[in-house]
This record gives sequence, C-alpha cells and structure tokens, in this order.
Amino acid sequence: MNPTEKALWFVESHLPDAISLDDVAASSGVSRFHVTRAFGAATGRSVMGYMRARRLSEAARKLAGGASDILAVALDAGYGSHEAFTRAFRDQFGTTPELVRAGGSTQNLDLVEPILMDSSLLTALGPPRFETSRAFLIAGLGERYSCETSAGIPMLWQRFGPYIGNIPGEVPDVAYGVCTNGDDAGNFDYVAGVEVSDFSDLPKDFYRVRVPAQKYAVFAHREHISTIRRTVNTIWNRWLPASGHEIADAPDFERYGPEFDPRSGNGGLEVWVPIKG
Repeated sequence: MNPTEKALWFVESHLPDAISLDDVAASSGVSRFHVTRAFGAATGRSVMGYMRARRLSEAARKLAGGASDILAVALDAGYGSHEAFTRAFRDQFGTTPELVRAGGSTQNLDLVEPILMDSSLLTALGPPRFETSRAFLIAGLGERYSCETSAGIPMLWQRFGPYIGNIPGEVPDVAYGVCTNGDDAGNFDYVAGVEVSDFSDLPKDFYRVRVPAQKYAVFAHREHISTIRRTVNTIWNRWLPASGHEIADAPDFERYGPEFDPRSGNGGLEVWVPIKG
C-alpha cells in the first residue's frame, strides 16, 4: 500500500477517535510533510480536511436519521461543544444540525464519501536523474493554495504570462512553478515565475523565492500539462516510498524549458523533488 492508501485506511478505521496528523503519518510510515503532499497529490484534499468532512458527513447521517441528542453526535464527531459543532457543520454544509434533523434527510447536503483509491490514476514513471542544483532566485506571481483550491493554478499562469520577457534581471527561456511554505493542513505557496539575477526593481506584488543548493530527483513529464497531477501522484505515492530516499526541507518545483508551449500545453516539463543525501 502507498502512503495515501494507508492514510485513508487509518482515517476511516479511526473516524470517531481523536487522531492527529502525527498519528496518520506514523501509520503510513512517512513524515508529516510526505503524507500531506502524497495525500493531496492523490486525492485533491488535505488529510485533516478530509477527516473533518468525513466526520461531519457521518454526523449528518445520524441527524437525518433522527438522533435525539445533538451534543452526543457532536462529541462523536470530535467536537467539544454544541457551538463548535454547529459552526463547523454550517461551514461544511451551509445549514445547521437542527434543520437537518428536523428535515430527516441528507438529500440536499454535499456529503463526502470514503475515497476509494484507483491505482489506474498512477502512470508508468521513468527513472529519475539526480542533480545537485546551484542556489538561484525565482520571482513571479504567487498565491496561497490548499489541496482543494489548487485547480486555480492555471489561472495564475495565465496572469503571469504577459510578464515573461519583461522582468528585470530575467534569465530567458525557462520558467518555474515553485511549491514552498507547505503546512500540515495542506496549504502551500505556489509561485509561477522565472529565474532572476537579483530581486531589485521587481514589480511590488511579485513573490520572491530563494531556492538553495540542493540535491534533487528529477522526473520528466512528457505528456500534456493537464496530466501533471498523475505524475506528481506517482512520485509521492509510488516512487518515493520505494526509493529509500527521504524528502528534504526545500522547495519542489516544475521546470518549463524552451520546448514547452504554454499555448498548447505540449512539449513536456520536469518535476524536481528535493531529497536528502
């Protein structure tokens, strides 16, 4: 089983329990950072966000079934008070526990069902090459994303496109999509940018990322850009656990060379994953 499959099993089999991300990571045999990235790549959700949505979905079923004590349902879902449960329930479903119980139905609720892993999502992956990169600087447009909102990244590239070729100190012909500042909730900064010689004279709204000298496993993605998630999923959930390598605390990034055509999405790119050693 890959880390995401192990995490899914652990969450589903401990749904009523007070488990933490450390518990999920330990059950998966990888670090907190690794399980967060692997889970997000495979499912499009954060680990803890999925667990919260699943608990609230099961709570909604109990309420629609006529549960007599809302506080008991709240406690079973991991909430310490009626108020905290109601707030989370409203955020998830746009209604209150009382209304769901009174209506006796979950028909209008967007319930989150257990995820069944589909191994066909994993593509054949060629072996990586290993490189130790020099330190370099990236500048561009960035946003804070979650696993659930990362589908908005192509729009960021669309916004950044007109800047390419007109940025002070720009190194031409190569662009980078950099993931950095990830947290346990699956949030991360993504920067669509280019290498620059220094950070002076940049537009005021630009993100600035210092990529340190670092050893990387470098994977070629030769298919259309729309299938990049399959490659990333395979790296984090198949290759990395079997490789014996550990992830390093450094940015990971996509490298788009001159052969990549941003208009068609063809031409291929590279995925650079930081590893220890």
